[in-house]
Amino acid sequence: MNDARPPYLRIAADIERRIARGELAPGDPVPTTRAIVREWGVAMATATKALAALKQAGAIESAPRVGAVVARRRLPARSAGGLERDRVVRTAMEIADTDGLAALSMRAVAARLEVATMALYRHLEGKGELTQLIADAAFAEIDYPEPPPGWRSHLRVAARLQWEVYQRHPWLPRLVSITRPATLPGQLAYGLWTLRALDGLGLDPTTRLHVYATMVNYVRGTAVNIESEARAELDTGMTSAQWTTARLAVDGPLIAQVTEPGTELDLESLFAFGLERLLDGLTTVVTPRRPR
Repeated sequence: MNDARPPYLRIAADIERRIARGELAPGDPVPTTRAIVREWGVAMATATKALAALKQAGAIESAPRVGAVVARRRLPARSAGGLERDRVVRTAMEIADTDGLAALSMRAVAARLEVATMALYRHLEGKGELTQLIADAAFAEIDYPEPPPGWRSHLRVAARLQWEVYQRHPWLPRLVSITRPATLPGQLAYGLWTLRALDGLGLDPTTRLHVYATMVNYVRGTAVNIESEARAELDTGMTSAQWTTARLAVDGPLIAQVTEPGTELDLESLFAFGLERLLDGLTTVVTPRRPR
């Protein structure tokens, strides 16, 4: 059977199998980069990458004056039989939701699933692909209603659907690219449903795409603050409104120079206000053109 994985992953998996079979015991030296080059006929860079993958997986470690050796304390080498890609993605989402994107790694997912880290590479190329998949899985949660009549109402609902996904998964805005969008099923479905709002308006393709991207970027840009706001609320034990009230006793005179004390502003009100102003502005380019 042909193995579609990159050469460095095939080499790492082969060494991992030798460890699992006991051919290489804890503390034993593993093949050096030069030995890998000779045995597998690959470039030095590929050999180095294979050892780096094994080290990241926790299968090997560096020993003074010896070099790379089989790790003495490793994750349980439980069989990966029955491990499905969807299960890996769900577990990764749980880690990101609970501990944040910084805590997500192939090793963390493997530990949660109680499998060897290298087992995940049978399903994924690495963390980069994993983050793309959890982002797409988040968009795949959207339950699309029947679009309301009118482009403005349709885009408003689309923005709300996107906003709600970001609220469920505060790490998600950092994974969404406007200029390099992922063409995966969940995000593609959102794009197609949203773009239906612009059907029949006579917009040229460039304007149509810019209207869509501008709306998506507005929601994403505002949602970037959800994660930091949640962290601040956890750290202070106060909502933004409660924090503002508490600061009035100290900063009241300074606040009064900017606005009336007690005036409220939170992410939800900021999102709603900004969305309506964005839709106001888009009216100048989206209003259906009358035939001459």
